[in-house]
Amino acid sequence: MNILNEIKFDEKGLVPAIAQDYKTGEVLMMAYMDREAVEKTLSSGKAHYFSRSRNKLWLKGETSGHFQHIKGIYYDCDVDTILLKVEQVGAACHTGERSCFYREIETPFKNVEMPRRDVSTAPILDSVYKVILERKKNPGERSYVSSLFSKGTDSILKKIGEEASELLISGKGGKREEVVYEMADLWFHSLVLLGQMDIATEEVYGELQRRFGTSGIEEKEGRSKKEVN
Repeated sequence: MNILNEIKFDEKGLVPAIAQDYKTGEVLMMAYMDREAVEKTLSSGKAHYFSRSRNKLWLKGETSGHFQHIKGIYYDCDVDTILLKVEQVGAACHTGERSCFYREIETPFKNVEMPRRDVSTAPILDSVYKVILERKKNPGERSYVSSLFSKGTDSILKKIGEEASELLISGKGGKREEVVYEMADLWFHSLVLLGQMDIATEEVYGELQRRFGTSGIEEKEGRSKKEVN
């Protein structure tokens, strides 16, 4: 069927659209689409929406670079809501947050055990990464992270190489406290590289989750086959 003729647009010609991370299932944002936005999304593979405040079509990421690459499009049983499963580049929210739904309402259900997410996260890594992205968006004169971004990818990669070498030396020395310190440095600068390339930490968590329970030998053999093909 022609889905454009089936979607129940409201009296203003709009339909709610929810964007969800295709790997983690995290709800990223909610916006509206008109017929043209749906058509553009289907034809381009990138999420388009209709801005009610500006009364115009807009491509998500057009100015920020935070595009949403479509991985799947679904509609509900009443055909009056659209679900976009996307690969999010950078942040979905204009505030710089990964998701627009970053504020929680306090309820008496706070301590109720929630279902386990498919992808585990490390809160401290996410918190540090959030600050790194903020430094990228709003550079500071005395910010070390901002200085790394200003110098470019090669400088960040060089720093990662230096930190990896220091970690190897610490590991060879067998001093636990030095290994912990150098590992933290390596992780930190690796997060800066993710920020430079607009790669969300969830993508790394997702890759680790994919490998979990798989033999390292099988993983390596599968990667070798892909390289040959």
